[in-house]
Amino acid sequence: MSTPEHSPLGKNTIYADRYDPTLLFAIPRADKRAEIGVAEPLPFHGVDIWNAYELSWLDLRGKPVVALAEFRVPAASPNIIESKSFKLYLNGFAQERIADAATLTGTLMHDLSAAAGAVVSVQLSEANAAALPVTDLDGHLLDAQDIAIDHYGPPQADFLQADVGATPVAETVVSHLLRSNCPVTGQPDWGSVQIVYRGAPIDHAGLLRYLVSFRDHNEFHEQCVERIFVDLMQHCAPQQLSVYARYTRRGGLDINPFRSSTPATPGNPRTVRQ
Repeated sequence: MSTPEHSPLGKNTIYADRYDPTLLFAIPRADKRAEIGVAEPLPFHGVDIWNAYELSWLDLRGKPVVALAEFRVPAASPNIIESKSFKLYLNGFAQERIADAATLTGTLMHDLSAAAGAVVSVQLSEANAAALPVTDLDGHLLDAQDIAIDHYGPPQADFLQADVGATPVAETVVSHLLRSNCPVTGQPDWGSVQIVYRGAPIDHAGLLRYLVSFRDHNEFHEQCVERIFVDLMQHCAPQQLSVYARYTRRGGLDINPFRSSTPATPGNPRTVRQ
């Protein structure tokens, strides 16, 4: 398997409009996990939820069909799928005649599962507003704090601290100030993050400074969320923790990684930025 730097990723690309599963580019999770001290068995459960807004194909009579798609890639899969390659792959269905949505769903599930190394679930929906209603992320908003910030990377876990002498709390906090950068193209990835925990109260100012410290950091969406989870566990030691990032779309795709200390199945709440 080649590295992203020696692939067509981040370079001028001809957008094919015929089906080609070889366009999918898988990247092993293991190297980045080793960098942040994550080994088997994984210290978290989770899933990467992808939403595709630009999926189209032809019916058997040649008329275009459009749909929204939701893909769920297990966090336990050995590979992530690079987003540009995912976009190129989906675009390849544009001029393919396909019998029905069920046939396409089966093809998508087969190819994506092969790339990820684990079963990827696929759900197609009609292209209407009711399919993915817009909602807010529940939780206390961190962003209104009146604090000075002057560190934008690399991520600084030392900002994180919890009051271990205080009564444990159950708290949900949200920030819309998460930004990181694609390690292949350098393009910014904008996101909102929801953190749910039970344990010693986490200092809100330090947590916001920590999240902002990803601003100049180069890392894939999935890896950023795992880094946030691991840093919170190491520096704040919550009894329970989940981290859910909802990133804005690029190339018709958004990526929404979820990691939790306990088994959980997250919803797919499209935010106003998505």
